[in-house]
Amino acid sequence: MRADARRNYERIVATARDAFLEHGVDVPLDDIAKRAGVGAGTLYRHFPNRDALVEAVYREEITQLADTAYRLRDELPVEEALFAWMREQVRWIAESYGLASALKSAVDNDSETFAFCKKQLRAAVSSVLEPAQEAGVVRADLQPSDLLRLGHGVGAAAQYTDAAGIDRLLSVVTDGMRTS
Repeated sequence: MRADARRNYERIVATARDAFLEHGVDVPLDDIAKRAGVGAGTLYRHFPNRDALVEAVYREEITQLADTAYRLRDELPVEEALFAWMREQVRWIAESYGLASALKSAVDNDSETFAFCKKQLRAAVSSVLEPAQEAGVVRADLQPSDLLRLGHGVGAAAQYTDAAGIDRLLSVVTDGMRTS
């Protein structure tokens, strides 16, 4: 993809994410093009329909969340990396709960996009979970899917509490993950 086409693509996806957060995934595509500063033809060249744009936003969101796990793994001690990633997952879910739900419901569970995102997140979670397990700081029986479900649960509950409440919930979860 040419550099200008790549910039347009990225600008459309970022603008669509913001528009989806503000108005839901049914926001008119022409409004997204206008807000992104591109013509409708440019938007439709990259995304022939709404589903393609929704899937691109979903992929980008999941890719950024997964990249956070790898960055934390490389920057922090194993236990800190794991629990920092849990906080990031909960933060993402809490901040974009409506968007995440809308994106997930718009992406077919049997689609290539859903399979890609699931695989990408599980690999990222494994990258912070396995070193913590090998170091003996968290339970050996934990699976990446367990952490994803726990984080999702706390993120969903975050809608009904404040920052201190989120910290308490995360503390309960992370204490239950520890070996001692």
